[in-house]
Amino acid sequence: QVQLVESGGGLVQAGGSLRLSCVASGRTFSRDHMGWFRQAPGKERQFVAAITYRGNTNYADSVKGRFTISRDNAQNTVYLQMNSLKPEDTAVYYCVDYGRSTIDLRRESEVDYWGQGTQVTVSS
Repeated sequence: QVQLVESGGGLVQAGGSLRLSCVASGRTFSRDHMGWFRQAPGKERQFVAAITYRGNTNYADSVKGRFTISRDNAQNTVYLQMNSLKPEDTAVYYCVDYGRSTIDLRRESEVDYWGQGTQVTVSS
C-alpha cells in the first residue's frame, strides 16, 4: 500500500520560508515522478511543482523562482523549499505520486496517489 506522509507546514510571515517534506512508502520511489499540488479555501486544487524520476523539474508560473522541488531517493523523500512566501500561497499542500508513465505532470488526472495534506499559512 502506497503512503505519502507530508510534514513541514505551519504559519509564517510574508517573505519567510518553509520546507515541506514528503516521505513515500510502498513503491519503488526512485522510479516514480513526484510533485506537489495545493488548494486554497474556496478555490480549486492547483499544480505547484513536479520532479521526474530523472530529476527534471516543472513549476507553476506563480511559484517559479521562489519554490524549489527536489528529491532524495535514498530517503524516499521529496521536498518543496518555499521562499519569499506570499499570503496568496496560503493553502493545504498535497504531495503526489504520479507513477512512472505520465503525459502532463500539471494535470490532476495524472496523479496516482495523494498525501493527506499539510497546511501552510502565510500572514501579511
